[in-house]
Amino acid sequence: MNDYKKEYERWLQNERLDTSLKKELEEIRDNEAEIKDRFYSDLSFGTAGLRGILGAGTNRMNKYVVGRATRALGKVILKQGREYAEKGVAIAFDCRIMSTEFAELCALILCSMGIKVYLFDTLRPTPELSYAVRYYQCVAGINITASHNPKIYNGYKVYWEEGSQIKAAIADQILKEIAELDLFETSDILERGIAKAQGLLITINEEVDESFYEKTMSVSLRDKEVDKNINIIYTPLNGAGNIPVRTVLKRMGYTNVHVVKEQENPDGTFPTIAYPNPEDHAAFALSEKLGIELGGEVLIATDPDCDRLAVEVIHQGNIIGLNGNQVGVLMIHYILSSLAEKNSLPDHGAMVKSIVTGEMGSAIAKVYGVKMFDVLTGFKNICALPNEWDKTKEYTYLFGYEESIGYNVGSYLRDKDGVSATLILAEMAGYFKKLGKTLIDVLNDLYEQYGYYSENTISIVLEGIQGQERIKRMMIEYRKDYAVSIGSSKLTQITDYETGEETNIVTGEKITIDTEKTDAVRFQYNDGCWYTLRPSGTEPKIKLYIYTKADKKELADAKLKEIEDAVLGILYHIN
Repeated sequence: MNDYKKEYERWLQNERLDTSLKKELEEIRDNEAEIKDRFYSDLSFGTAGLRGILGAGTNRMNKYVVGRATRALGKVILKQGREYAEKGVAIAFDCRIMSTEFAELCALILCSMGIKVYLFDTLRPTPELSYAVRYYQCVAGINITASHNPKIYNGYKVYWEEGSQIKAAIADQILKEIAELDLFETSDILERGIAKAQGLLITINEEVDESFYEKTMSVSLRDKEVDKNINIIYTPLNGAGNIPVRTVLKRMGYTNVHVVKEQENPDGTFPTIAYPNPEDHAAFALSEKLGIELGGEVLIATDPDCDRLAVEVIHQGNIIGLNGNQVGVLMIHYILSSLAEKNSLPDHGAMVKSIVTGEMGSAIAKVYGVKMFDVLTGFKNICALPNEWDKTKEYTYLFGYEESIGYNVGSYLRDKDGVSATLILAEMAGYFKKLGKTLIDVLNDLYEQYGYYSENTISIVLEGIQGQERIKRMMIEYRKDYAVSIGSSKLTQITDYETGEETNIVTGEKITIDTEKTDAVRFQYNDGCWYTLRPSGTEPKIKLYIYTKADKKELADAKLKEIEDAVLGILYHIN
């Protein structure tokens, strides 16, 4: 922990401190709690990069924190060899406050280190950054985005040469370099014009867009069997999805697409919504209004950086929201049944999901002879497997997903992708419409065939230093005091991903699991029900994922509530 008062004064007295940030610090001089929150630690650089509240301080997103991380990344690249500097780094940014400025800063710092940079000319969706890394065969990528966080946040994601986010091996090297750099590094930074003249700064424009659109459209599985007049309501939530999503849908023949005007254009202040996360169906308020007015059939929202997608369906006059597990299950069913119908299923097909994603998708995959792999949360882990299979040819990657509304179709990029997911969703809805079904009808058919799966994700938000400390205590104490039985459900197994140990509660036997360490713990019961507890890696939350299965929906839902009450009853007593 930093000496926050001393660090505050160091910043305030620094002659090179940006005037707006200095003014910000002067305004909080008498607010010790605020000073402590800004300076008690450095903003954590994890395997997802940086994400934090914008502002002055070591625990904030600002040009000094971003600049230091970029210099550290540059040093790691240069240590790989001079040829890696020539391969270059692709940089993208979203609509958020300071995103354009941070992206430009990153580009010019790297250019000043002799590293070639490919910088997008305007905002782009996150999946296109992943695609650009692969398109140019870059050594790395940087994306300035805070995804779905509130408007006061921004973030910094690092990608490696496969086009997926860095894992611990690279993140640890960057962290080591960060520790050796001063925040107020004074190295000269090239001017933009000079960097371009020297061939170090290259602007990315329509060339990559067109290739990205072409690859996205290639994931389509059906054409004439699809009712492309299906009435789609779409919102990009004032983010980066508007142009790519509408372009792809239009080119694929979907002309009955209506965009929520208030949320159409990029705006990092998100004027219509406090929390631009379509996983929370409150984000659909304006879409629902427009859907009712225009007779919409499917409502689609992408988050601000357009790497995730959420769906609502108008079914028998009612608006019904689908969660990430349900959309994933529908996509798996649609992809596999379509491939099977065309006799195009590969011999060694594989799909990947996170450990906190439900098991219904695995059951469907098994019927089609496709193997489902479980990995730690995050698409850096999901995409690590297809990266490996590119080399070993052991499996053919078909699909990756996680319950937090992230989906990856195809193998041309290595991150979750709201653009291709929107195309598959629209195609799937149009195909089943032609068969006289809504997506709710299809989901109910699947429940009848595979059993009733029910799920819920509960997030307990705990802000600030005290919140962070309480989350840590919750994880420690719950490992000691957990629910051994919940109603008729008896605990049979505990998987602790922090210790890498799986414990059989009945026999007491312990085995080591082959996975990276992360702070998460899963509790499995004798009736197939289970839940996992973990802190969020990007937000001040502790998250509880609950899954149940039964012969009837009512029984699955009742068990869900029973587990929720039992676990939260213990958690809330941990202060």
